Amino acid sequence: MARKNRNDRNIRDRNLRDRNLRDRNLRSATGSMLNLRQRKRFCYFCKENISNIDYKNVSLLEKFISDKGKIRPKRSTGNCVQHQRKIAMAIKRARVIALIPYFKR
Repeated sequence: MARKNRNDRNIRDRNLRDRNLRDRNLRSATGSMLNLRQRKRFCYFCKENISNIDYKNVSLLEKFISDKGKIRPKRSTGNCVQHQRKIAMAIKRARVIALIPYFKR
């Protein structure tokens, strides 16, 4: 009977220690995140009232491509879903026609 109580106590202690570590990690992560205030990004195309995204407009498309040649995600560009899809399709079309390189070195 004494052995069972000792095992229960060890399990309880381990669970409490894990919970404290998890809480400490969450607190430190959220504490640092609370200090950073990221401004709300707005969709460039909605703001400028641009309805047509053309694959031949390379200077516009290069704003939405990273320095390595990848398509930038919606969270970093601030585009809405509809315009992000149109941008991705236009970039892919421009790549096929060789207006934009697939990757940069």
